[in-house]
Amino acid sequence: MHSSTRRHVRRMPAMGAAVALAAGMLVSLAPAAHAAAGATLPFTSVEAESAATTGTRIGPDYTQATLASEASGRQAVRLGAGQRVEFTVPRAANAVNVAYSVPDGQSGTLNVYVNGTRLSRTLAVTSKYSYIDTGWIPGSKTHHFYDNARLLLGQNVQAGDRIAFESTGTQVTVDVADFEQVAAAAAQPAGSVSVTSKGADPSGQGDSTQAFRDAIAAAQGGVVWIPPGDYRLTSSLGGVQNVTLQGAGSWYSVVHTSRFIDQSGSSGGVHIKDFAVVGEVTERVDSSPDNFVNGSLGPNSSVSGMWIQHLKVGLWLTGNNDNLVVENNRILDTTADGLNLNGSAKGVRVRNNFLRNQGDDSLAMWSLYAPDSNSSFENNTISQPNLANGIAIYGGTDIAVRNNLISDTNALGSGIAISNQKFLDPFNPLAGTITVDGNTLVRTGAMNPNWNHPMSALRVDSYDSAINATVAITDTTITDSPYSAFEFVSGGGQGYPVRNVTVDGATVRNTGTVVIQAEAQGAAVFRNVTASGVGSAGIYNCPYPSGSGSFALTDAGGNSGWNSTWSDCSTWPQPGQGNPPQDPNRNLAKGRPATATGSQDVYTPGKAVDGDANSYWESANNAFPQSWTVDLGSAGAVRRLVLKLPPSSAWGARTQTVAVLGSTDGSNYSTVAGPQGYRFDPATGNTATVTLPAGTDLRYLRLTVTANTGWPAGQFSEVEAYSTS
Repeated sequence: MHSSTRRHVRRMPAMGAAVALAAGMLVSLAPAAHAAAGATLPFTSVEAESAATTGTRIGPDYTQATLASEASGRQAVRLGAGQRVEFTVPRAANAVNVAYSVPDGQSGTLNVYVNGTRLSRTLAVTSKYSYIDTGWIPGSKTHHFYDNARLLLGQNVQAGDRIAFESTGTQVTVDVADFEQVAAAAAQPAGSVSVTSKGADPSGQGDSTQAFRDAIAAAQGGVVWIPPGDYRLTSSLGGVQNVTLQGAGSWYSVVHTSRFIDQSGSSGGVHIKDFAVVGEVTERVDSSPDNFVNGSLGPNSSVSGMWIQHLKVGLWLTGNNDNLVVENNRILDTTADGLNLNGSAKGVRVRNNFLRNQGDDSLAMWSLYAPDSNSSFENNTISQPNLANGIAIYGGTDIAVRNNLISDTNALGSGIAISNQKFLDPFNPLAGTITVDGNTLVRTGAMNPNWNHPMSALRVDSYDSAINATVAITDTTITDSPYSAFEFVSGGGQGYPVRNVTVDGATVRNTGTVVIQAEAQGAAVFRNVTASGVGSAGIYNCPYPSGSGSFALTDAGGNSGWNSTWSDCSTWPQPGQGNPPQDPNRNLAKGRPATATGSQDVYTPGKAVDGDANSYWESANNAFPQSWTVDLGSAGAVRRLVLKLPPSSAWGARTQTVAVLGSTDGSNYSTVAGPQGYRFDPATGNTATVTLPAGTDLRYLRLTVTANTGWPAGQFSEVEAYSTS
């Protein structure tokens, strides 16, 4: 939310504290027979902690205001002078974007190497856009430590090639690298008006503001063309309507301005696509419209294919934006929201966007003055909002949140918040049907320093008024939440009820504390909600304020793994506290965070622990040795492994040479079982059993594959680990 009046301190007893938990690479874990969660992206991300390095791995950590806690996967790699991190390229690429952090007040460069050869170009890194302070927001600390920098490599690389980044002196913490094959620059559309024909300077030296205005005026009903180049605007554009603004691609046509469009109204028909807008916003000033779009584009408009970076907000939308479509964009490094529908939005579709490192809610609807209605956030990928929620719905009528992939929320936020928190009046509470369907939440939820207890991965919050809308939460996957999975709360401390909620179909894996965190009066129906790896108990049911009324949980069938209840409402369960005795027949690896030295296409490490023998991990091809690693969550006895390939007869018999290694700290590995050939034959189930020596205790299990007679890569559809022989 973009408001200095937000987030009031909740008066609750001090309970609990943050905790460091293990985290792996981000993987999509959408339920079977449901649309995949997240955006279809033109790049593939690789976590630095899974790459080879001479630096120091940091994390995992969930403590507010630490570098590791703000990192993707809650881990990163710190480089000193001369140290490097080397990524195995997961796909054909000619460009890379790197998320990184440097100490406050410092700047520097990273040398770039391709297969051991240093490139002439370097990657500039700076703290200029990082370290944001928002002292007027209760509970906030200095945050927004990371930034993103991109580079066209000047050559093509292939899957299995190696790209290294080396610090030239400044300490640099590398978080994640995005590898992309960028298409050639597009050609000018016939009949379009080029901004250079009106005097725009593609060198970025001159002020191109008037040239853009003149081109827009000349191209009414047509296209304004922004050729490859860098263009500097010194003030915002207004009066934009009935026109298309089009660039040659977001890696080629770059507009440098902190205020691109600022207008209270438009007749509409505005289409903005295929260029970058990069600002110079280094602080968050809520009274300043330092946004890509501030106000209205008018009805039937669209924003697509944009790269939006270093602004306060990507799109802060007020007025008439009926039937707006915002799709296929990247919104990075904003000091506040990525996008906010600030009331009166009708029929708006925000879909297939990638958002990283927002300083507030990544995507929000706030029904101030008039309700947002019949609008949706669909198939977006959101990573690392560092002071609020991944997606927040504050009021509105008939809203949908579908098939989004959200990871690594930090302080003061959940993965998804459905809320009647108003901030200002006149506010329009939730009404009609609020659909929350098919979303995947990974390492979401956080300790709220104002409440002194956690916020869950998915929160329904009667903050300022009762929730009477129908809230339908379906087909949800929640993995590695540091605290709870679902929360029902009246966050303003007034005890307003939460009603008419149904949770139908959810898979919850490895919650730090509980599956259900019920703190409001009201009721919800649960059906087909399954949980495993629950840290403390299935249910915390302690309404606040005390005596405000009970919360009724109706078991509609198909629920499992969370039937226990936390018994003492005077204390808060701590992550991992009260875990039941280990089931000797439980697969210790199922659903646990997995990483690898490389992956081929969509065959990511998590496929080997998702419980589905038909999906599989495949390493980078023709690049032995390759290693796959799973964090079992805690050190303990492991006596037997069952390795699987898909059971289909289409998988021919093969032998893989595999060594087993183990570690208790994730850094120092020792050999548990030396290299040996294991036969996989579909005639016998395509499985191989590895018996480990008595006395084998480990937390991190690593399989190193050095040969495969059936395919030039390591392959596992499932890796199962058991504590008994």
